[in-house]
This record gives sequence, structure tokens and C-alpha cells, in this order.
Amino acid sequence: MSKDEKTAFSRNMWVRIISGVSVALIMMAIVWFGGIVTTVGLCVVSCIAYSEVLSATGVRKHEGHKPCIFEVIGTLVIIFYYGLIFFGAPATYLMLCVVLYMTLLMLIFVFTYPTYRASEVMRSYFSFVYAPVMISFALLTRMLSAQRDDAIYNVGFYAVWMIFISAWGSDTCAYFVGVLFGKHKITPKLSPKKSVEGCLGGVAGATIFGLIYGFVLMKTGYIVNERVWAYGVLGAAGSIAGQIGDLAASGIKREFGIKDYGKIIPGHGGIMDRFDSVIFTGPLIYLLTVTVLGGQ
Repeated sequence: MSKDEKTAFSRNMWVRIISGVSVALIMMAIVWFGGIVTTVGLCVVSCIAYSEVLSATGVRKHEGHKPCIFEVIGTLVIIFYYGLIFFGAPATYLMLCVVLYMTLLMLIFVFTYPTYRASEVMRSYFSFVYAPVMISFALLTRMLSAQRDDAIYNVGFYAVWMIFISAWGSDTCAYFVGVLFGKHKITPKLSPKKSVEGCLGGVAGATIFGLIYGFVLMKTGYIVNERVWAYGVLGAAGSIAGQIGDLAASGIKREFGIKDYGKIIPGHGGIMDRFDSVIFTGPLIYLLTVTVLGGQ
């Protein structure tokens, strides 16, 4: 590697680190405050992610092109969907909202035929579920309470951080273990750089991070002793889900011949490039919070 190449690599690495830390700090602030701040913050993230997936899958023809009717309607439905969550709507209403969005898409398809293709309808609906609906589980987790909460914040406040700890902690550990010890490729055609050793290192690392997080909460009096192990379970499960999400996002990009979902985060790409593992981790952490930690 020449001197110029080393300089460029070092510069790109610093850009990646600074932007990554910045995104993490912004997400910490969004999640910490809860209420309207968390709702609006995650709603904005979801709208951007939705637009990126539409663009990646060809519904939005190219970057900078004016939004299509599917994107406009979808964005309005996302805002309405997050409003339902904020005002504590039952799960039945949320499911109905998801179903009604499909109905709206089909109405547009039928009454404008043959302006839009059936494949665009299916990709739009996929984009809606894949990004906004799955990201919304971070908000749903944050809002969970329990019959007996052991501190000034509810169980959801503690559990929601495991979405990011397990996803991003796993990514970091998987990368370093893969670089140092990776020999056996897990999906050579889909993601040639990912190894079995790296994946296992990611699970182990996320489990350890989860246990450390639970131990710190226990020592500071925020949770009771018997709950510490649960955070290790959340870390391991979240790591597995996150790695599947990462591979799935890579498969979509490879399928449609794109490198990144967007350019909003320097050194990383788009929102989806940073949240591809988080969107799979969120629903699972929510489920485990309800079943293991007693959230409701």
C-alpha cells in the first residue's frame, strides 16, 4: 500500500469512526428521553429508511427523483402508525394499520393501472414492513412497563439499550474476531468477508456485553439480582438476529446491484447501512423483554 493509499485509508477510517460515534450518541439521546422525542426521532429514522429501501429496490427510480405516490402515501402511513404507538393503541390497531396500507397500495394499483406494476406494489409493502415496522419495535420496547419495576425507570428503558448493544456490539466483535481468526466463510457468495469464527465471536461478545450491562444495573441498584442472566440471553439472541439482518441487507444490495443504501452517514452509507442489524434485533428484544423480563 502506497503512502497516499495509507493516508486515504486512515482518513476514511477516522470519518467512519466519527460518524459512527455521532450516530450512536444521537440514538442514545433519542432513546433516553422517551415520549414524544423517541417517537418523533424513530419516526424520522423510519421515513428515511423507508425511502432508502424504495430507492434500492427500484420503486423510487433514482436518488434525487421526486417521490412517487407510493412513497408519499407510505410516509403518511408511517407517521400515522407511530402516532398510534405514541398514544398507546392496542396491537390490533397497529396490525390493522399495516393491513390497511396494503389495501391503499392495491387501490392505487387498480385505479391507475397500468401506470404502476404489481412488483412496485409488492416492493413498497415490503419496504414498509422491512424498515418502519421493524424499527418501531425499539419504540415499543422503550414503552414497556412491568408489574414490578425496580428503579425510577420502567423495564423497557433498560431493555431497549440491548437492541443497540447486541447489534452494534456483535458487529464490532464479529469484525475483530473475523479479522484475527476467520478461516471458514459462512456465506461466500453473499458476503465473502464474513466467517463462521467472526459470527461466533459476535455472539460471544454480545453475550458478554449483555452480562456486563446487567451486572452494572444490578450493582447500581436498578435491577434485582436474578435478572442479570436475562441480559446475557438478550445479548446472544440479539446478536444472532442482528447478523441475519446484516446478511439479509447485504443480499438485497447484491440483488439490486448497489453498494450502499444511501449517503446520509459519511463512511457508512445510509440509515439502512447502519441499522440493518438493528431492525432484526428490535422485534426479538421486544419479545424477550415481554417473556423473560416480564414487560407488558
